[in-house]
Amino acid sequence: MQGTVDGFSYGLVTPVVAYLMACLGGALGLRCTTRSMLVAQSWRAGWLALGSAAIGSGIWTMHFVAMMGFTVKETPIHYDKVITFASLGVAIVMVGIGVFIVGYRGATGVALFTGGTITGLGIASMHYLGMAGMRLHGVLQYNTLTVAASVVIAVVAATAALWAAGQIRGFLWSIGASLVMGLAVSGMHYTGMAAVSVHLHGAAGSPGGDSPAALLAPMLIGPLVFLALAGVIVLFDPLMVMGRPHWIPVERKPGVPAHPELAPTGTGRSPLSRSGPRVGHRGSRTPQDW
Repeated sequence: MQGTVDGFSYGLVTPVVAYLMACLGGALGLRCTTRSMLVAQSWRAGWLALGSAAIGSGIWTMHFVAMMGFTVKETPIHYDKVITFASLGVAIVMVGIGVFIVGYRGATGVALFTGGTITGLGIASMHYLGMAGMRLHGVLQYNTLTVAASVVIAVVAATAALWAAGQIRGFLWSIGASLVMGLAVSGMHYTGMAAVSVHLHGAAGSPGGDSPAALLAPMLIGPLVFLALAGVIVLFDPLMVMGRPHWIPVERKPGVPAHPELAPTGTGRSPLSRSGPRVGHRGSRTPQDW
């Protein structure tokens, strides 16, 4: 017997909130990754780790906010706590690998392909691991082609996000990139959900695990608090808000971190600003400069 699946039991509330969570995590992660490319070596790992956790938490929160609206009319749905937590860990670790590759190797073709593929597979793994944590009186079945399409969307979205982190410096450009990233992540999620069908067993009673209200709502508090704290860190960092460093990197290629000797000084000038010629000019504008 096939179950009646409804992915929008609360109407547009869950998709809209889920999209906003993906955008928030993406925006914070992109800004932190951008910041890591403009600081000395000793600070870079910390900003990359913060950006990875922000993106991973945002994607995970988006997934389970959207899952609050997923129901099967013939059976209650519960969740396994261990697997649900494990999906959050997978999201952060896999996103972190991709972010660190681009953060240290630069936004080059090989780094983007490698990092984007790993990050995209991590996003898809988080989604389907979270689905594996569902407990209901039935079996989830997937359409292979639709699942493959969702994985492709995840990889493309991740690659585009990492490219944006390596290329874009301006605040408004980062916001625009995060909106596109949120749309891509949400699209991946709902494409994956479109692949799902449920074959019911007809068993009675309550399935194992915890109910969504008892498990997901409290669990969402942690990532939301973290995203709020990350937002405060970004908000009070002038360099992040302005989107432009107070010094000129040794190489102006996108994704190349600043040299430690050119770290910001108390006056906001580089040590070479008095003796060397000014490298920057107004001859051209790129997303990094806006």
